[in-house]
Amino acid sequence: HRKDIELDGSNPTLLTGYGGFRSSTTPSFARNRFLWMDHGGIYAEANLRGGGEYGDSWHRDGMLGNKQNSFDDFIAAAEWLITGGYTSPEKLAVWGGSNGGLLIGAFVTQRPDLARAAICDVPLLDMVRFHKFYAATMWTTEYGHPDDPEQFEWLYAYSPYHHIEPGVEYPALYITTAESDTRVHPSHAMKMTARLQSDTGSDRPILMRFERAAGHGAGTRMSLVLDQYANPFSLCYDKP
Repeated sequence: HRKDIELDGSNPTLLTGYGGFRSSTTPSFARNRFLWMDHGGIYAEANLRGGGEYGDSWHRDGMLGNKQNSFDDFIAAAEWLITGGYTSPEKLAVWGGSNGGLLIGAFVTQRPDLARAAICDVPLLDMVRFHKFYAATMWTTEYGHPDDPEQFEWLYAYSPYHHIEPGVEYPALYITTAESDTRVHPSHAMKMTARLQSDTGSDRPILMRFERAAGHGAGTRMSLVLDQYANPFSLCYDKP
C-alpha cells in the first residue's frame, strides 16, 4: 500500500489467497498491482494452511478432513485487516482462482458479512461432484473422495454450492470460467452463478464471465489477460 494510508477503515482492500496442493504464496513482483495501490488500494496475500509455506505439516493441516482450516485462516486474515483499521467490510474485496476459487466460494457462503465484493476465477464449487469431470478425478488425494461416506461428509460440510441460503445478502460476485478449461468444468461457475442470482437477498450484482477462447489460465493471450484484470479491479474499486 501507499505510505500515506490512514488506518481508519476507509481503504479499498483486496485480499487474496490459495491454500492448497502444498503451493507456496511468497513475496513477488506484479505490475498489475501498481494502479490499484496508486489509487489508494491495499493489496494483501494470506498464507493459509494447505499451502507449502511452512512444510508438510502445514499442507496436511489444510487438506482432506482438515480443509476447513484453510477457510478459517482466510476469514481470520479478513478479520485482522478490519480490526486493524486497514479496511472495513464495506471496503473489502476477496479474490482467488482454481483451488483459490474454492476458497472464495467457501468464504462467501460462510462469512458473507465480511466483504463487499468477491472475484472467483475458474473455481471448484460443487465438491460433491467435482471428481466426475476432467482432470479433477486426480484431486481426490487433496480433497477426499465423495464416494467414500466419511469423506463425503467432509466435502459436503463446506461445498460452497450446497450452502447458498435464500435471502442472505451476499457480496457482489464476479465469477469467471472458460469453455476450454480442462481442469475445472465450467458447470461449477454456471451453477453457482445461477443459484446466487436467484437466492441472494442483496441488490449487489452476481456476474459470470464465460470465455470461449481460454482455458485454466496458462496460454491465454496477453490482450485477454489485461482485460481479465481490468474488470475485477474496477469492480473492487467501485464505491458503495
